[in-house]
Amino acid sequence: MNPKIVLCATAVAVLAVGVAGCASVPAPAELDRQALAMMKSSFRDQGIAKVDRIQQDLGQSACSSDKPPPDDVAERIQYQARMSVKWPTGGYYLGDWREGERIAQSGRGMTWTDTSTATSANGGNCYNCHQITKEEISYGTIGPSLYNYGKMRGVTDVTAPTAAPIIQYTWEKIWNSKTYNACSNMPRFGHSGLLDEKQIAHVMALLLDPKSPVNR
Repeated sequence: MNPKIVLCATAVAVLAVGVAGCASVPAPAELDRQALAMMKSSFRDQGIAKVDRIQQDLGQSACSSDKPPPDDVAERIQYQARMSVKWPTGGYYLGDWREGERIAQSGRGMTWTDTSTATSANGGNCYNCHQITKEEISYGTIGPSLYNYGKMRGVTDVTAPTAAPIIQYTWEKIWNSKTYNACSNMPRFGHSGLLDEKQIAHVMALLLDPKSPVNR
């Protein structure tokens, strides 16, 4: 047989196999379903770490794509986040900056070895992403520097309950970071139960109290 005919026939056969292979590839939705099933089968409940942690809400699922969510979806995510914010009891937004520094330094908590957040308080791990004080030389750069955070924003008096816009903004941002950025990478500390109200107030003091090393 003519070699050219054999070569042509082989090429046609390979092309046919390729087309058949492409036709059998699952649809994207099916691939997503299979991937989720694989993930679920790879985890188990252990201690306080439950499998439900891999369940995504709207903000997480919309921001897990390689493309940003449409404007209307982003607005819905931010609205839901804002509605989830719980304001501090009695209107006292700031606690003790010294406690705030300890929380910012600590990265522990929420692991399967912890019994509960009631007996094992979580840390905020804030230095993992931000520069905060000049004394700490080891910090991440994923987030912006927070050094002089309160000073640069004109916070001079934190001795009484206050609802100044910058203080409200900071509380919202810590409680649920998606209030101002639908796809924020910052943990949603209050919304997710990572920090309680008192702990958030301490971190607020670290950022805003004029006596804090952040603002000196």
